Amino acid sequence: MTQTLLRIDASARAEGSVSREIADSVAARLAPSRTLHRDLTETPVPQLDAEWLGANFTQADARSPEQRATLALSDTLIAEVQAADTLLIALPIYNFGVPSSLKAWFDMVARAGITFQYTEQGPKGLLSGKRAIFVLASGGTEVDGPMDFATPWLRHAMGFIGITDVQVVRSDRQMIDADASKARAEQDLAALAA
Repeated sequence: MTQTLLRIDASARAEGSVSREIADSVAARLAPSRTLHRDLTETPVPQLDAEWLGANFTQADARSPEQRATLALSDTLIAEVQAADTLLIALPIYNFGVPSSLKAWFDMVARAGITFQYTEQGPKGLLSGKRAIFVLASGGTEVDGPMDFATPWLRHAMGFIGITDVQVVRSDRQMIDADASKARAEQDLAALAA
């Protein structure tokens, strides 16, 4: 049962977005007690820059007030993920990959010592025990097909921070066969564990 849902919308379109529409259905099905919503179009996340990297690589107790301010958004985004039982990430596949806004979000969330750590056996995610649901929409790219670099990247990115319980709801290849695309989304929704 989902107590706290973190919903992340990455479609550049607020109106007429298939991924947002399907995410509405997923959220209704999950019926969480609490929902946190991060719309990456409404409130864009900046790209990493030298100032951010410098602050991040400075020991926490040695950071200046300016460095702490630089990392404040990252800290907020991480706190949202930490508070959630389930992440609902809704996105279109743009040019075979994830929207740049979603990549920027992940860059702010993936922080050594907080959401993952390096061990002798390799990196270990620190956010285990959570579930992620990806809602993917595309015009021509088949989800998990040879041209889809978004879905494997999302699985890897979530696994890197410890989230390995992943489900996919897809409405792919809409411009090729809209009816079949809708049927796939309905089938995935029906199979979605509440």
